[in-house]
Amino acid sequence: MKLVIAEKPSVGAAIAAVMGANEKRSGYFEGGGYLVSWCIGHLISLADAATYNEQFRKWKYDDLPIVPQEWQFIVASGKEQQFSILKDLMHRSDVTEIINACDSGREGELIFRFVYEQANCKKPFSRLWISSMEASAIREGFSNLKDGRGYDNLYQSALCRAKADWLIGINATRLFSILYHKTLNVGRVQTPTLAMLVNRDYAISSFKKEKYHVVRLDVGGVAALSERQDDEAAARQMKAACEKSQAVCTSVTREKKTVSPPKLFDLTSLQREANRIFGYTAKQTLDLAQALYEKRLLTYPRTDSNFLTDDMKETAEKIAGLLLDKLPFMQGIAFVPAVSQVLDSKKVSDHHAIIPTMELSKTDLVTLPESERNILILTGVRLLLASSEPYIYEAVTAVFSCADAVFTAKGKTVLSEGWKELERRYRSGLKEKPDEEEETTLPDFSEGQTFACPGAKVTEHFTAPPKPHTESSLLSVMERAGNEDTDPDAERKGLGTPATRAAVIEKLVKSGFAVRKGKQLLPTSDGNTLVGILPDTLTSPMLTAEWENTLTQIAKGRADAEIFMQGIEAMTRELVESYPVPAANDPALFKEEKPVIGSCPRCGAPVYEGKKNYYCSDKGCGFVMWKNDRFFEERKVSFTPKIAAALLKDGSVKVKKLYSPKTGKSYDGSIVLADTGGKYVNYRITLPGKE
Repeated sequence: MKLVIAEKPSVGAAIAAVMGANEKRSGYFEGGGYLVSWCIGHLISLADAATYNEQFRKWKYDDLPIVPQEWQFIVASGKEQQFSILKDLMHRSDVTEIINACDSGREGELIFRFVYEQANCKKPFSRLWISSMEASAIREGFSNLKDGRGYDNLYQSALCRAKADWLIGINATRLFSILYHKTLNVGRVQTPTLAMLVNRDYAISSFKKEKYHVVRLDVGGVAALSERQDDEAAARQMKAACEKSQAVCTSVTREKKTVSPPKLFDLTSLQREANRIFGYTAKQTLDLAQALYEKRLLTYPRTDSNFLTDDMKETAEKIAGLLLDKLPFMQGIAFVPAVSQVLDSKKVSDHHAIIPTMELSKTDLVTLPESERNILILTGVRLLLASSEPYIYEAVTAVFSCADAVFTAKGKTVLSEGWKELERRYRSGLKEKPDEEEETTLPDFSEGQTFACPGAKVTEHFTAPPKPHTESSLLSVMERAGNEDTDPDAERKGLGTPATRAAVIEKLVKSGFAVRKGKQLLPTSDGNTLVGILPDTLTSPMLTAEWENTLTQIAKGRADAEIFMQGIEAMTRELVESYPVPAANDPALFKEEKPVIGSCPRCGAPVYEGKKNYYCSDKGCGFVMWKNDRFFEERKVSFTPKIAAALLKDGSVKVKKLYSPKTGKSYDGSIVLADTGGKYVNYRITLPGKE
């Protein structure tokens, strides 16, 4: 009997169906000479610091750095039952061989090896290495199983990554939290991501806008623009001279340009597009894609591949055909998808690109929640776009001379709409249309053509600062961060993975280091301060690039894992030694930002909202309004921040449905702040017309 261990239940079920293991058991399938079971992601992880020493439960400077000599592992909380099932299956007397069917990549190797070693299994194991869940790919993979030990170097690189992240994360977080008296989460991916927000925010706040002018020449109903003019007087002088002169077309250049169809979605590009079109956060998009995956309507979402494997041609054609029937905006269009251009097994890593599944044929899209439907249709449209013809246009640049100045008009002539036509059809049905660049078509200018006394005007402009990051733009820079310094063969590039980037952003927001403002992501005061106090080593994506380069060499057997870990341990010790005096740092740097409700009527200092009251920030003043004040409770009024703010600003606030304890009836009136300067604040009621 052979035991197959997949990474996820859905993959285990797919393998079981292909290999004939059709008898469902508790936590596994059986049949055809196979037992097929699964992990639930990371079943085993590196133990926390307190596992090594109970005293590490408290964060103390003198305990740093924490560097385990013998690494310990624990079963992930809530996943004990599945690990127990796997362990029992591994030790079954009739199981002679284990097959590692976890994802084809570094983390998949780590997940299997941790389980294998934690279960103390000694049986031989093979490696199933596939990137497609098509039945043919699974069968081919099983007919070409590899020796499991042939992936020892890959496992070592994964183990080094996990240990290095543990060492830097645990020690840096404790170090700076102790130094500044506040929990400051520091991590190899999270901290450089925060630094990107901080750097962009600084670029915006320090930007000094500059005014400039442009002279716009009217040539045949089209505006030809001068170069930027910093001096307004010079621009107006140019305008006046042109209006008395003749404009001559000195050159017309035409360049044919081809824009290839967009690639299929990997998770990051799907998150970016969903943020741009629908305003969904990265986490929302991941959750929606996961929900569709669990409904079997979408392929596995946590992928960094933009292609399908070569064996998926027939499946892709069927799905494209379904989409043409299902999507209203595709009705009546003659379109034959060229799916061959989205197939390339060599460019598929652990999982292929995200596309809808054949389950689409049984599903009425209207029955899905709107947000899920948006994501499903978005991935379907991308399959059609990626299988379309290129967009081809002719870029036209006409140059004019007038009054010894040069003016340029640019436009384009569309030669073939290609995939852009499908995209326009899709966007026409969206509630909110994403911004599209305007296309200008130029008249048929010719060299030597003249325009006597052309109209001209001067327009005023200002240089613009960079825009704040959105989740779309932040995901993009995370994906590219450090890539120019990363080995082209490295398995992972950029900051984080497609599966973890959303969680990194959410953690920054939850920790109070970043805040969402509409679609924008902005650093908080604490976020700016944290990046300011940390060494460049921890805020730069260079650390990730350097690690990935070495981990790639370890996976290839060209670098030594032990030497890498010695370097990480030395870096950890050096980090702690660089900050030797905990008491020297200012705890006020990370003061909690409390919402200001208004100004104190007694002393004018800010009034803050506490859990139970609204209080003056000047401790010597003593002004406080209690949320559970009997005056409000008797009148069945919730003493909200809005009411408190109005009382502080205007001295009174209109309130509907005030309850009368005497009559038992409700009425509308105004609550007036009647503060006499004593220990307790008083209030009174005035009725309409009697204020």
